[in-house]
Amino acid sequence: MCDTCGCGTVSHIHDHHESEKIELHENIMNQNDTFAQQNKEFFNNNQILALNMLSSPGSGKTTILESTIKQLKDDCPLFVIEGDQQTDRDAERIIQSGADAVQINTGSGCHLDAHQIGHVINENSLQQNSILIIENVGNLVCPSLFDLGEHARVVILSVTEGEDKPIKYPHMFHTADVILINKIDLLPYLDFDLDLCKEYAKKVNSKADILEISATTGKGMHTFIDWIKSKKIS
Repeated sequence: MCDTCGCGTVSHIHDHHESEKIELHENIMNQNDTFAQQNKEFFNNNQILALNMLSSPGSGKTTILESTIKQLKDDCPLFVIEGDQQTDRDAERIIQSGADAVQINTGSGCHLDAHQIGHVINENSLQQNSILIIENVGNLVCPSLFDLGEHARVVILSVTEGEDKPIKYPHMFHTADVILINKIDLLPYLDFDLDLCKEYAKKVNSKADILEISATTGKGMHTFIDWIKSKKIS
């Protein structure tokens, strides 16, 4: 079990407390799933498209989010939940980009959970027919385990991280609806095999869309915007 958050990332602990730890893990996940279902019902009833953005730290989540907001803010209302262990710097950046934002600081916690998202929903007036984007805590392990009630998961991989991330962190990429390969403007300067990265990603998740983008230059961002616009709430 993860010592930081209790999310059960290690399941092969062999001691006399093993059964208690497994039971605790199951209780945590069952409670989270209940809150996630409540969140999902709220999103559906109010026609709010909810996206969960996940990646390792430094992959470019916030920059992608800023670009996305600038291109979508005239089409529909946008609301962002920012997850970080400390500071509200990212929320400030998002507000400056033109969207309402709330910061959740998790302290030593390595992920957002559905109960935290529910608190934000209850304390803020999210508009109907809008888009909610959740920027999760930078981590390729714990956040993948927690359903937040989102309609889709956006997993980001930067070319600076290496092409093997999908097979090193398969659960994260297996749960993705779309995989964004970011910072492609840096490809000429890196030893990164783009085709091999896509091969690894498809091996883990054959159904996920894979988009090549550069949030800094804007290259390929239109494909992600079109992907968001194509999503239907059911």
